[in-house]
Amino acid sequence: MTGLRTIHIVDDEEAIRKSASFMLRTSGFEVETYQDGIAFLAAAAGAAPGCILLDVRMPGMDGLEVQAELNKRGVVMPVIVLTGHGDISTAVVAMKGGAVDFIEKPFEKEVLLAAIERAFDRLNENVEAATSVQEAQTRLGVLTQREIEVLRGLVRGHPNKTIAYDLGISPRTVEVHRANLMAKLGVRSLSDALRIAFSAGLEGDG
Repeated sequence: MTGLRTIHIVDDEEAIRKSASFMLRTSGFEVETYQDGIAFLAAAAGAAPGCILLDVRMPGMDGLEVQAELNKRGVVMPVIVLTGHGDISTAVVAMKGGAVDFIEKPFEKEVLLAAIERAFDRLNENVEAATSVQEAQTRLGVLTQREIEVLRGLVRGHPNKTIAYDLGISPRTVEVHRANLMAKLGVRSLSDALRIAFSAGLEGDG
């Protein structure tokens, strides 16, 4: 395990690189930092196995483009996407691309460390990398039709207000359905709910 505890931080903001590096080093991780995606891709082939913290909005190549290139090259290191814009549609694309999680900046230490532990679980035990299709479909089976419709809106990357408009209900009602479906699925974060939806093959259309 010791050799796999490296975190690669890819972020064009020096302040983020410094603060996250300090936080992670004091938590027992090895840390490597890169000022943009191009710099990381140049070093990726020889990089120590570990977890990638990948910022979405960067000059040259954005985080999603870097993620796509890593997938193309067959780099199997788990990715946690960092976004400072609350952009759910971006997070959906990242999750579909295989990201372990997405975190909004500024992030809390506990949230980041929990995501990193999930990332290393994936790295160490690829068998558990994804929820099985059958299990995911079984879990979705407990949802009402309306909750499925709300989840489908989330899969599209839509905010609550857009989902409410599409379904002809109030944003508050969407919030209630969203809370209910997450409780039934036994998840605490949107990324976990999306992971189950993707595993079950739930599409944004239909």
